[in-house]
Amino acid sequence: MSEIDPATAAALGWPKTKYAWIERERRWLCRAVPTDRVVRREAFTDLYVTGTQLRLREAVPLEGGPAMLRLGRKADVNPSVRLLTSIYLSPGEFRLLSSLPGHRLRKTRHYLGRIDGADVSVDVFEGALSGLIMAEAEFADVETMERWPMPDFAFREVTTDVRYTGGRLVTDGLPQDSAA
Repeated sequence: MSEIDPATAAALGWPKTKYAWIERERRWLCRAVPTDRVVRREAFTDLYVTGTQLRLREAVPLEGGPAMLRLGRKADVNPSVRLLTSIYLSPGEFRLLSSLPGHRLRKTRHYLGRIDGADVSVDVFEGALSGLIMAEAEFADVETMERWPMPDFAFREVTTDVRYTGGRLVTDGLPQDSAA
């Protein structure tokens, strides 16, 4: 956690950072999924719990296998760095928490694998966000994140645009300028 000072972590609700991990991520808008690069896919249903930083996620592997059920909490340190915690749930626990008030977001994530030091995926959103296709890359360190170029299948970086975060998309809808 050396890149996040303890006072910042505590202010975000993480008094003991040993229970959190750091996510370093950049995001881009895309016109299409580069299907020839996809290594696996999952259907996500996220419930952003009203009045909290909590997200309940069901991730169903589209090529088969059990769903991954978890409750997560996120807090942004800055637009590309956030603290995360997760609790993996049983089906019964997941059903119980699914009744919490909130907004649902559905998307299919297309994993492209590891590319030049980043784990890359492309999300295709459904419902009110239909038409939105967004790539994201996750990084182990800030240096790799900062030097990583925009993917050739993307047309605009939106990492610093809070309108393209899951919590904002699910409540505010598709930004007007999301098309090329």
